[in-house]
Amino acid sequence: MGLARNAPGAPAGGPACGAAPARPAVPARAAAPAEATAPAQATATLSGSERGTRARIARLILENGPATATGLSARLGLTPAAVRRHLDNLLADGMIEGRTARSYGTRGRGRPARLFAITDAGRSAFEHAYDDLATSALRFLAERAGPAAVGEFARRQIADLENRYRAAVGSGSASERVMALARALSADGYAASASRAPAAGGGGGEQLCQHHCPVAHVAAVYPQLCEAETEAFGRLLGTPVQRLATIAHGDGVCTTHITAPSLLKSLNRDRRSSPAMTDKAGGTSA
Repeated sequence: MGLARNAPGAPAGGPACGAAPARPAVPARAAAPAEATAPAQATATLSGSERGTRARIARLILENGPATATGLSARLGLTPAAVRRHLDNLLADGMIEGRTARSYGTRGRGRPARLFAITDAGRSAFEHAYDDLATSALRFLAERAGPAAVGEFARRQIADLENRYRAAVGSGSASERVMALARALSADGYAASASRAPAAGGGGGEQLCQHHCPVAHVAAVYPQLCEAETEAFGRLLGTPVQRLATIAHGDGVCTTHITAPSLLKSLNRDRRSSPAMTDKAGGTSA
């Protein structure tokens, strides 16, 4: 779909998704017993309590995005020292990685805050157990019916999601619809958040971030799943959207840029007043 791939006003730089907002409950689709989510080598020598706490910390980072030890401490009701001990072990096991938080504006004295983000290995510990089966089924479909059949299957699957989300997204302002879509996605286990898009070079708009993808491993082989989802977002929001990053392609977060309605109106006016621009726009959106 042309609108999904050629959204005007998308940021030239990479995605800038921050931490997702705190949510009252873990989505049922992403939930799994704590003991089952952590790799065996990371849990074999731990007590049940330590294993559960470590898995909770990893899940919070997975679902809410990069976090500081202080923030995790407040969420879990533990001392910062206890949280840092678990973070050190998760770092040693390769489940998370440390990053230096970006500083915007003037920063006071002291060391910059350290953020902890989930790694591919950590995310894999939470993936569904049926990835291999799903990938094999799609490979069989592609071999028997051709690659186009995989795209048709993806669009049909996403159509169910789109129908369920349509009422939730509603007809409010652009930012309200994006927020509503983020809430609907979070309820299905995608740990989504919405925010204003970075202003520099982006022309405004909104940004939708999905911190978890239950089908990331399958989508890495069959990107038609991501493409169908992006097209559905454009229809639900009624404006061009562009996927800037995906977990399936190795990025930390799935990031979608939503064109600002004001920019879209301006472009439409320019196209009506300039035949040359209309011809060019028609060629890129086909």
